[in-house]
Amino acid sequence: MNTIRTATWSLKAVMGIKRSNEILRWLLLLFLSDWSVAQISYSVSEEVDKGTVVGNVAKDLNVNVRDLQTRNLNIVSGYSKKYFEANVKTGDIYVNERIDREELCPNAIKCTLNFEAILSNPMILHRIEVVVVDLNDNAPTFVEKSHTINIYESSQTGEHFLLPLALDADTGSNSVKTYRLSPNEYFSLDVQSSGEHSVSAELVVAKALDREKQDVVKLTLIAVDGGKPPKSGSVQIHVNVLDVNDNTPSFSKTLYKARIKENSPVGSSVIHLNATDLDEGENGRVVYSFVKRANFNPADVFSMNVETGEITVKSNLDYEVQSAYEIHVQATDRGLSPRRANGKLLVEVVDVNDNAPEIVVTSLMNPVKEDADIGNVVALVTVTDKDGGKNGHTDCKLVGSAPFKLKPNYKNYYSLLVGGPLDREEYSFYNVTIKATDEGTPPLSTSSVITVQISDVNDNAPRFLEPFINMYVKENSPVGTRIYTISAVDPDINENARVAYSFYSDSKSITVSSVVNINSETGDIFSLQSFNYEELKTFQFKVQATDSGVPPLSSNVTVNVFILDENDNNPVVLAPYSEHGSVNSESIPYNVEAGHIVAKIRAVDADSGYNALLSYQLSEPKGNNLFRIGTSTGEIKTKRRMSDNDLKSHPLVVLVSDNGEPSLSATVSIEVMVVENSADIQTQFRHVPIKDESFTDLNLYLLIAIVSVSAIFLLSLISLIAVKCHRTDSSFSRYSAPMITTHPDGSWSYSKATQQYDVCFSSDTLKSDVVVFPAPYPPVDAELISINGGDTFTRTQTLPNKETVSY
Repeated sequence: MNTIRTATWSLKAVMGIKRSNEILRWLLLLFLSDWSVAQISYSVSEEVDKGTVVGNVAKDLNVNVRDLQTRNLNIVSGYSKKYFEANVKTGDIYVNERIDREELCPNAIKCTLNFEAILSNPMILHRIEVVVVDLNDNAPTFVEKSHTINIYESSQTGEHFLLPLALDADTGSNSVKTYRLSPNEYFSLDVQSSGEHSVSAELVVAKALDREKQDVVKLTLIAVDGGKPPKSGSVQIHVNVLDVNDNTPSFSKTLYKARIKENSPVGSSVIHLNATDLDEGENGRVVYSFVKRANFNPADVFSMNVETGEITVKSNLDYEVQSAYEIHVQATDRGLSPRRANGKLLVEVVDVNDNAPEIVVTSLMNPVKEDADIGNVVALVTVTDKDGGKNGHTDCKLVGSAPFKLKPNYKNYYSLLVGGPLDREEYSFYNVTIKATDEGTPPLSTSSVITVQISDVNDNAPRFLEPFINMYVKENSPVGTRIYTISAVDPDINENARVAYSFYSDSKSITVSSVVNINSETGDIFSLQSFNYEELKTFQFKVQATDSGVPPLSSNVTVNVFILDENDNNPVVLAPYSEHGSVNSESIPYNVEAGHIVAKIRAVDADSGYNALLSYQLSEPKGNNLFRIGTSTGEIKTKRRMSDNDLKSHPLVVLVSDNGEPSLSATVSIEVMVVENSADIQTQFRHVPIKDESFTDLNLYLLIAIVSVSAIFLLSLISLIAVKCHRTDSSFSRYSAPMITTHPDGSWSYSKATQQYDVCFSSDTLKSDVVVFPAPYPPVDAELISINGGDTFTRTQTLPNKETVSY
């Protein structure tokens, strides 16, 4: 086996020449290699054993043998059988299937097998051509076992008669090269070689025949090929010696030539033959006929007018099937002993562009990763056209705007490469259209669509739909309650899109894992404890979503948890009426006017909002209608002046209720004593100045001054408390506490203000109290509640905040 590296020249031409000429030819080859398309060429004889080494690609490609396996050496061809295979350990190319040259390349002078050797990392393609060397494994054969020739005894010496044509499946030097005739005294053999066409033999009369002496001559025709050693085949020739005619028809030319286009309609004229006979009458009247040679019968393709010699098309002509026909014709007179002349016609079939190109795609990498580098090979494309000449020259290109490109490799071989960035999330596959057009007139084209699937890589992190999440949890909710479901989306697929959830451990305030738990697969968040609004109003943590790709990608989201208040605290009565189970005592003068303040009940509620909005109710003995209480202020006042019929002792029960659902309450008992003299009134908590008869204008001015100074002091105190209590927490500054404000006319207003702490005062300067409400409260739609002087509630809905509470 010989390995030859060549461009378009073969190094075999320099063998056996003088050393000086050999050096000149080598220099010429080196010069031409700069612009010729390089390839590797091997040769191998047909019918060699499987495993026979043809060549070594590692040596010829200058690649380290150890790199062949890591670079995934692959042999790719377009044949139905894989005739050659590569040994990645040694780099040897060896025969993998039986090679029969006569089966692969019938009637071809040169037989080659072409395939591609592909190396990865980086991707390198080399075209390898293997020339299949013909062996002389077929002997010449004749179609007929015997052949009969009728020759008139009057035949002239030197007259030629056609002999059967031998067939040999081998080609080149192993085909039929000569004929031999068995020894005899009457005939000799004229062997004719028509160059590129087959060798034929004609029987030549060497001596005058005498039918009376010998009417049948038996001969043996032997066909010999050019193999080493040569092989031969024979046929029996029976010559019948006939008596008649003395003039043989003669053709005007020894060789006729004609050209006709393929696909010409049936009946199209090809040529007119002309033969003459010097005889007269029937002996000079010539008829024409085809002569069947071997396995080709011209009458199957062409028709002949026996009288005129016109040859016309009988069946379809196809240049791609057969480009030329060698036809033997015969002109025979009509004498009693007819004589015939032999002629030859060469019909050349002219190619027309009737075959569109054919596209064969060999896929190498499908699917293609979306992060594939530009220039990666996706598939090999081979374009063929059965037409010849310019009609068989093709141009191949891509149609459309897919991110791929076509790179020519060698002649009609192309590589489909990645030509731009790929994104599976945008397009999961591409229909790549390849169009091949020949150079015929008019040009024909063929399109082939390749579907290239794009595989996913982990190039997208999970994404939360919101920058932060607010969740609201009622206090006292059971442990294990699902309070929220976190969800993140990942545009990747399969494992790259499977998201796991976990807490991101940068919480500074509390240990998140002790308060809530998260399901890593579903994102469900469960409470691990029951929350108490009075102890914890809000907390914050971060959740991380991580996909399962390699390497994994993740993203975080901030979660704000707000505890919603429940009405779980009873009102608490403040001193001096806070002693549980005791009856408190108050005294009033007998002569007090209506509206006199008897006592003021003060109470607080640890809850917030409506749950901390308190109202007061008064219960008196039946039939007694002397006192009333402010439902919002808790002030017990007289409804009218005392009469002589009124009792001196009045037991009262005050019910303090919040506004929660359900409402909670507390009670306080007060016994009001009526005394005759105001000097007898004693209280351990406060002394109310008694208006006597000697109240002067000076006392009035003094009282006004004291009230004014007190008012200024209270306003300053309110401003100071507001400044001190204002917080600037960036996360929750927009969430405000409810505010209840009393007005000088005795009415109250309740609103959800924007300050963190609000201060309320009662309308009674003598019994003023400061009530501070806690600040954090969930962002809900604002309401304004007014409690007018008649102690009735009015709610007014205001504009909603940006967020809406969802439970």
